[in-house]
Amino acid sequence: MNAISGCRAAPMLAVVLAALLASTGSAESPAGGGSAQTLNEGFGDYLPVPAGPFLMGDNYAEGDADEVPVHPVTLSAFSVARFKVTNADYARFIAAGGYTEPSYWGAGGFGEYGSAPRFWEDTRYHGGGTDGGGSFPVVGVSWFEAAAYCSWISAETGAHYRLPSEAEWEKAARGADQRRFPWGEAIDGSHANYEHSDDPFEPGLTPVGYYDGSLRDGFQTSANVSPYGAEGMAGNVWEWCSDWFGGSYYSTSPEADPTGPETGSSKMLRGGGWVDSAYYHRAANRNGSFPENRNPIQGFRCVREQ
Repeated sequence: MNAISGCRAAPMLAVVLAALLASTGSAESPAGGGSAQTLNEGFGDYLPVPAGPFLMGDNYAEGDADEVPVHPVTLSAFSVARFKVTNADYARFIAAGGYTEPSYWGAGGFGEYGSAPRFWEDTRYHGGGTDGGGSFPVVGVSWFEAAAYCSWISAETGAHYRLPSEAEWEKAARGADQRRFPWGEAIDGSHANYEHSDDPFEPGLTPVGYYDGSLRDGFQTSANVSPYGAEGMAGNVWEWCSDWFGGSYYSTSPEADPTGPETGSSKMLRGGGWVDSAYYHRAANRNGSFPENRNPIQGFRCVREQ
């Protein structure tokens, strides 16, 4: 197993964050803290992420140029899905007419993607149409398909579900303490599925929720929950975000609820995938892809507005 670790940088920015937290009147609680409860409206668990500030970006000075400057961001409260969307989850969307109901496709793409994700019948990627594929993350979905799925849940519940903004994704993944990975400072193959992580499924996808601290057929996993309880936010498949990708966006990003550049050619991806090295699984790492792309390393999770 490969491992990377290190010490935090940018102490003055930590002072800025402390001042921002003080200005809100209270510090945020970690997963399980506070009075807010897990929400489940029939589409999986959603975990509360409280309103408040955090410092966004690469505070370790180890990433790419688009990960800086580190900058303060203050977000409204929202809830994040505990898990990535699985094939079993997505099969419900298909069965409910997800590819034939135009109202779910307000973001675009209606009628352009057939009747299922690209690899739905592909055993190499444990597609949703294959035996035993239900617990694996859905892959081969464009950004438009991911957005339509979230819109379908909104229609079913009357609440507002959507893809997370890039800032929401990063806060849900690393909290307000600027940790390198969702669970802490170092990564090895017991935490996440990445290139040469030596999990029993390598090379390939692992089931959603696989890394929970249990012993699985002789392979010891470690829990990989984020500060707010979200699981699998590093590894397995990249996750679509709502924003357009902007390489210099951090220099001009507004502090309150940033939603990315107004236009672009690629949509944001976060979290790393099974073909990528551990470096790309840092919570501050940024990536992008054309929104129409349907790759076997891209999936998603939704958030719910509060």
